[in-house]
Amino acid sequence: MSQAKTLPRWIDVGLLPLWNLAVALAVAGLVVLVIGQSPWQALTILLHGALGSARGIGYTLYYTTTFIFTGLAVAVAFHGGLFNIGGEGQATFGGLGLALLALLLGPHLPAVALLPLLVLAAALFGMVWAAIPGYLQAWRGSHIVITTIMFNFLAASLNVYLLVNWLRPADSMSVESQAFADSARMPSLHSLAAMLGWELPSSPLNLSLLLAVLACIFVHWFLWKSGAGYVLRAVGSAPRAAHYAGIKPRWQVLLAMGLSGALAGLVAVNEISGVQGKLTLDFVAGAGFTGIAVALMGRNHPIGIVLASLLFGVLYQGGVELSFELPGFSREMVVTAQGLIVLFAGAMATVSVPLFVKLVALFGAANKNKESLHG
Repeated sequence: MSQAKTLPRWIDVGLLPLWNLAVALAVAGLVVLVIGQSPWQALTILLHGALGSARGIGYTLYYTTTFIFTGLAVAVAFHGGLFNIGGEGQATFGGLGLALLALLLGPHLPAVALLPLLVLAAALFGMVWAAIPGYLQAWRGSHIVITTIMFNFLAASLNVYLLVNWLRPADSMSVESQAFADSARMPSLHSLAAMLGWELPSSPLNLSLLLAVLACIFVHWFLWKSGAGYVLRAVGSAPRAAHYAGIKPRWQVLLAMGLSGALAGLVAVNEISGVQGKLTLDFVAGAGFTGIAVALMGRNHPIGIVLASLLFGVLYQGGVELSFELPGFSREMVVTAQGLIVLFAGAMATVSVPLFVKLVALFGAANKNKESLHG
C-alpha cells in the first residue's frame, strides 16, 4: 500500500494539493525576488490580469476549457493503468478531422446540424489516433509511453503536410487552411450575450466550456457509476486479478485509450471551431502536456481537474498580463514561474506525502495517549 493511501482522504485530495501549490508559489516567488522584482507585485498583477476584469475572466476560462479536456484525457487512461502522454497528437488529429468536415460541409449545413457533427468528428479522430497505440500495447506489447510520444510527432507532421500541400489556399503564403463558414464556428459567449441584450467584453470563451462541463459529468458517471467504468478501474488497479475474474484486459486497454483520445480530440472544438475558425499549424500549443500536470494535481478526479485547470488558466492569462505590465519581466520569466509550479504542484506532488504521513501518525499517537489518560 502506498503512503498516499494511508492518509485521510481530506488530506490527500484537499490539504496536500494546497500545500504543494503553496510551496510552488513560494519557490516561484524566490525566483522573482532573485531577478530583482517584487513577488507580491507580480502576484497582484497576475491575479488582476486573470480575474480582475470580465475580459480577463473570459480568457482564463477559455484556457481552462482546453486544460479540462486534456486533464480528463490523462485521467481516464490513468484509471485504466495507462500513462497517455499523446494528448498533443490526439488533439492535433482531432483538429484534422474537425477541419476536414468543416471545410466539406460548412457551406451546405446550418450551424444547428453541423456543430454536433464537428464535435463527433473531433472526438472520433482523437479516439482513432489513441486507439492505435492502445492496440499496439494490448496485442503487440509496445510500450504506451513510447508509442504515444511517437504519435505526437506523426500527427504534427501529417498536419504540416496537409496544410502545406492540400488545405492551404493557393493565393495564401500562411500555412493555414481557408476560413471556415460561419456555421462551423462555435458561438462565443459575448456574441450569445449580445443576442440576449447583455454586453460582455470580447474574449475567446465560447460554448466549448459547456462541452467541457458535460465531459466532466460523463467521466465521473462512467468511472464511478457505470459497470464499464468499474471494470476499467479494476483492470487499472490489478490487471492479473481482473483477468482471473474473467475480464479481458486487452479490450479495456483499447477502451481506456480510445476514450482518452476522444477527450483530447475535443480540444479542437475549443481552439479551432471556437477561436481560430481555421486549421493552423500549432493550435494545441502544449496543452496536451499541461494536461498531465492538471491530472496529477487534480488527483485524476473530474472535480480536482476542474480546479487544477482553473489554476493553470489563471497562470496562462495572468502570465501574459504580467509580461506586459511588469517592466523587465519577460515572457521567458513567466514560463519559468509556470514551470516551477508544474514541477512542485504536479510532477513532485507526492514529495510531501511522507511529511503528512508522519504528522498524521504523530497526532494519532497523541490522541491515543489523551484517551488512555482520560480512560
